[in-house]
Amino acid sequence: MNIDSLLQSFNQKTILVLGDMMIDAYLNGKVTRVSPEAPVPIVNFESREDRLGGAANVALNLKAMGAKAILCSTIGVDENGKRMIKLMKKNELVTQGILNSSDRMTTVKTRVIGNNQQLLRIDSEESSDINSADEELLLDRIAQLINTEVIDAIILEDYNKGILTDKVIRQTVELANVKGIPTTVDPKKKNFFSYENVTLFKPNLKELKEGLDLQFKFSKTNTTDFENAVNTLMGRLNCEKTFITLSEHGVFIQEKEERKYVDAHQRNITDVSGAGDTVISVATLCLTAGCSNIEIAEIANLAGGLVCEHVGVVSVDKDKLQKELLKLYANV
Repeated sequence: MNIDSLLQSFNQKTILVLGDMMIDAYLNGKVTRVSPEAPVPIVNFESREDRLGGAANVALNLKAMGAKAILCSTIGVDENGKRMIKLMKKNELVTQGILNSSDRMTTVKTRVIGNNQQLLRIDSEESSDINSADEELLLDRIAQLINTEVIDAIILEDYNKGILTDKVIRQTVELANVKGIPTTVDPKKKNFFSYENVTLFKPNLKELKEGLDLQFKFSKTNTTDFENAVNTLMGRLNCEKTFITLSEHGVFIQEKEERKYVDAHQRNITDVSGAGDTVISVATLCLTAGCSNIEIAEIANLAGGLVCEHVGVVSVDKDKLQKELLKLYANV
């Protein structure tokens, strides 16, 4: 595999990212003492930073890899919604797929960071499904984008915040399949089995267990229960590929009877926030570039590990990924 050519090919890709957008806000400071009022640390505030999160972080990862990302979602008619649009423009992301609803609030996750450690998270969100009127407006916008843009793949990024309803999921996947556009999914539990007939389905191990309501221990020496669970999942979803992230155990990918495990790389893990966003972004780009299943798994696994070395939600560094890939495939 020619790594340089592969990464260069990403520059010609356009990916539609559909799902739950959010702002990841960080309140940074130093902790030097414990409060006399309660056994909690006092954070001396130093700075605030807003970053794009959820589906918007997926878009940032795609952009970092050289691709064009088109976000499609519904946000609130509120101050945080205005902050979201400003952040998108600051990061040079197109806003043509963004709808506003007076029935929603824009999701914000605020993390309090003291001495480079997360001490507290405060969530401001609306997690119920969007109303039927907003649902129809969103479906119309999705169809418009698919019919007017040359879309190489669609990522459905589900954080259970109500954008990806059962109807939105099924109609989007149906339209994509008619158009021959690959669909990849980063799921959550609520609509786990709405993602029928997608190209690639990427839960983590916890989500796999919760979605199937199964309890088993994963072990590299005894994979029977795990692989049976994957077979059950693929049978119910009729998906082409299943890609499971296994935390410290690496990743797993399956298509029909072909199964591949990829070990995790030794990393100085600082923060796993947003790693799944990176994995689905890079896996999708590899899929559109015609990579084999093992290449999809290896490259996405490597990219996900790289972002875990940073505090907070960050995008993958394409140059660093390229260097790591050249090492990985040096003897192949």
